[in-house]
Amino acid sequence: MLLTRLGAFLFCCATALTAQMLPAGTALPVVVSSGLNAKNAKPGQKIEGKLAQAVKIPDGGHLNKGARVTGHVVSATRPGGGSRVVVQFDQLQDEHVSLPLQVGLRAMASSQAVFQAGVPVDNTTDAESSEEWVTQQVGGDYVFRGRGYMSSAVAKDGIWDGAGVWGRLPVIEGCAGVENNNPMQSLWIFSAAACGVYGFEHTKLDSDGSNTPPYGQIAFSSPKDIDIRGGSGWLLVVNAPEQAKPAK
Repeated sequence: MLLTRLGAFLFCCATALTAQMLPAGTALPVVVSSGLNAKNAKPGQKIEGKLAQAVKIPDGGHLNKGARVTGHVVSATRPGGGSRVVVQFDQLQDEHVSLPLQVGLRAMASSQAVFQAGVPVDNTTDAESSEEWVTQQVGGDYVFRGRGYMSSAVAKDGIWDGAGVWGRLPVIEGCAGVENNNPMQSLWIFSAAACGVYGFEHTKLDSDGSNTPPYGQIAFSSPKDIDIRGGSGWLLVVNAPEQAKPAK
């Protein structure tokens, strides 16, 4: 009994510690395996995904690549000839630590856009190692793997270290994210200034879950049926404390 209580105590402490180590504005790049289609999505339907790149913690720790991220469908409607889907991410499970989530959506990319970000922009690079490729991030930045950096059209704004792309997310009006002093944010296939929906011709991000209540609820709409297929990429951002209140 004592060992059981001790184990539970340590588990709770680990969870609390991890929560403290995820400051507002921390980026969580997630590849979502669940598909979302307005034709059959139902409230309560589970959404599953994994961290696509490790997330570094300010004290030197990290959340592992592959850590499980889960959420659910809040609502799904097909008014007239269009559709609307609202989702919310609830939890991150990394080894023995379970962390409640309250996040907004910075950017989302279709599975095709995710794939495209992982291939070289120059077809003549077939003879080169993948560590030498130049690739283009979702949002427009280029990653020069051989030189170890990511660059926008005006300046270098990230690094490539073989394990992924890292950089600081700028605060952009209308985009999820608040000031965060961590210069090593996990960006995966996204540009530092990526914001909104990429690779979906008709789907619109109505609410990113951070700028207006109910916080944590991410809403999409389309004049057609929303169809977000498995393998899509989501750049989630931890909400500020004043936003991290249960949605009513």
